[in-house]
Amino acid sequence: MHLPKYNAKNHPLFNCGNVNCPICAKAYSQIRIKKRIVKENFSTDAVAPFVGRYGYPAVNVGILAPPSEEEESWLYDAPKYWAANNFQIPRIVDFRSSLINSRDKFDIKKRSNFLELNQEVSMASMPVDVDINLKGKPRFRINYDNLMAPTGPYAELKKARLTENPKIHTKVQKVHYDTDLKANEALVYLYDNNFDENFLSRILSVGALGVGKNRKLVPTRWSITATDDTLGRHLINEVKKHNQIDYSAFFGSYLGNHYLILCFPDVWSYELFETTVSNPEYYMTDHEFYDSRKYYAENTAGGYYTVRLAILEKLNEIKKQGSCLALRFITSDYTLPLGVWVTREAARNAMSSKRIEFSSKELMLEYARKLIKKRFNLDAEVYLRQSKVLRSINNQSKLIQYL
Repeated sequence: MHLPKYNAKNHPLFNCGNVNCPICAKAYSQIRIKKRIVKENFSTDAVAPFVGRYGYPAVNVGILAPPSEEEESWLYDAPKYWAANNFQIPRIVDFRSSLINSRDKFDIKKRSNFLELNQEVSMASMPVDVDINLKGKPRFRINYDNLMAPTGPYAELKKARLTENPKIHTKVQKVHYDTDLKANEALVYLYDNNFDENFLSRILSVGALGVGKNRKLVPTRWSITATDDTLGRHLINEVKKHNQIDYSAFFGSYLGNHYLILCFPDVWSYELFETTVSNPEYYMTDHEFYDSRKYYAENTAGGYYTVRLAILEKLNEIKKQGSCLALRFITSDYTLPLGVWVTREAARNAMSSKRIEFSSKELMLEYARKLIKKRFNLDAEVYLRQSKVLRSINNQSKLIQYL
């Protein structure tokens, strides 16, 4: 069946006036999904895998699927499409809360029929028809996470069976069956062939890539960041080959996440500041210079790697390199954490905006101060004074003048 056109404002629950209201979104989803969850056995479309992290190395491994077959079930796990079509929070919550996580516990290196089935589901170009048998009725809940898209009801799996042959792209088959190819090389190969990072993190999480003896399950939240980091490192090597960019600024947003990205004519470096408009004195930051990071970005976490990827994609597209300072401002419109796909797509929106060029560093920084004051009523100096990338650029400028 076709999914109905979604309009949160027209639903009786949405009477508070805020279409992004988390209480309304959760209430509507809970009522809707409870009406559909009526039995332990059902035929559906397997949309995506889910690999938990609790109890590692023995973790919950599940299939995410709606309670019944739907023509457009691929929409339930399509972050890039959501952003491209400006989907709002209630609709995204509605999609994700409708996915039942039919799960069982496995050791990360254990092979099983269910794991093979999950790998086929993950590698398929479109959702696959499957029969699900559960040990009991699913229990409703919505889990929100800063790294992953929300997850909904869950139940212990008794049995799962594919009822059609999954359609798997030949390039995906190639890297899956090549047990001598490293996982990072497989990710880059598929990325260069236009497979998006959401798909890539899915197949990485179910152990479908890498050297044969090293293949194992990877918790979903870890595979997301691993994919962004791997692709980012690949692009850094490409960007370093290009000439330096002119003073350039980019600004854009999605779901209340606003990014101002300043690019300076210099060798590659990158820094991210994150703050909320309601509490601007409190912020998180991480950075890297030309030699890249050696350790995980503990402060800004997975968002660090998503924004870096968006910036690098644009730099590689225009064949430039530079030192980049990214400032994230989170407004009250971002009412629920939906995962780092939001930061990736918001940063991509910024980098795809009209590029504003400046003749000097001073003019670009003045533009940044005025924009931040006008849009958020904040003092940009709070962040500019603490910027390690900006400090490095200033010190280099002084050294060049001295020489």
